[in-house]
Amino acid sequence: MLRLFAALAVPEDIALMLAPRQHDLAGARWRPAEALHVTLRYFGDIPENQADDLDAELSQITGRPITLELSGVGAFGEGRDIHAVWAGVAENPDLRVLAGRCETAARRAGLKRDHRAYRPHVTLAYLSRPEPPAVAAWIQRHNLLKSPPFSIASFGLYSSHRSESGSAYRLEKDYFLI
Repeated sequence: MLRLFAALAVPEDIALMLAPRQHDLAGARWRPAEALHVTLRYFGDIPENQADDLDAELSQITGRPITLELSGVGAFGEGRDIHAVWAGVAENPDLRVLAGRCETAARRAGLKRDHRAYRPHVTLAYLSRPEPPAVAAWIQRHNLLKSPPFSIASFGLYSSHRSESGSAYRLEKDYFLI
């Protein structure tokens, strides 16, 4: 079984811009620059033969480079169940189309529909039972985050591997948007 997801890698200059925001939150497990990404579709644990089918379907996706901007920050979860803080992605119709095409590819490869609403973001840290006022203060300090526009010319199929220090991601395949 492989744990897979499709995502857009965050360019190095944007990751460097985010780094100063990755502090001042007790117990946060900050994500390293190489792990920062915008998920297009999480596929979960799938058998290797189905991963090959998924790769074939993702290879058929066409599109053009996308220009994105990061805007604002937030958290997933409520109260002591807040489990992540993130940087938001400004609304972008081309991004939504690409995410939809990844969903269609997943369905054609035999995977079940993902019924969660698509909410593009870059996870900055994972949290474990944080103090809600500390998370609120972090969000307030960084809520005016706005990146310069950046262009993305490919998306990738990534595998996720759990370790003691958190999940590590490996690019399995790159798909170019040209």
